[in-house]
Amino acid sequence: MLDIRPTCEHCNKSLPYNSSEAMICTFECTYCVDCVENVLQKVCPNCGGGFEKRPIRPQQLLEKYPISTKVVHKPVDVEAHINRINNK
Repeated sequence: MLDIRPTCEHCNKSLPYNSSEAMICTFECTYCVDCVENVLQKVCPNCGGGFEKRPIRPQQLLEKYPISTKVVHKPVDVEAHINRINNK
């Protein structure tokens, strides 16, 4: 089951279950679209993969399959991240 995390891992922006701004990588690292495009250069700082728009869990399934309440806030060292991308 997809873990629907509540915030952007970089900027801590709220990303409710129905947010159209939530992006995830293959390991479900969660970032807002602004951070993905303008800070991370569309590369996950954790796995090096790309991002896709996070699907929206239908409201009628939230009781049976609740969203995560665990906040993962670990701001990215942007300079180091960009250097890793450029040195591939």
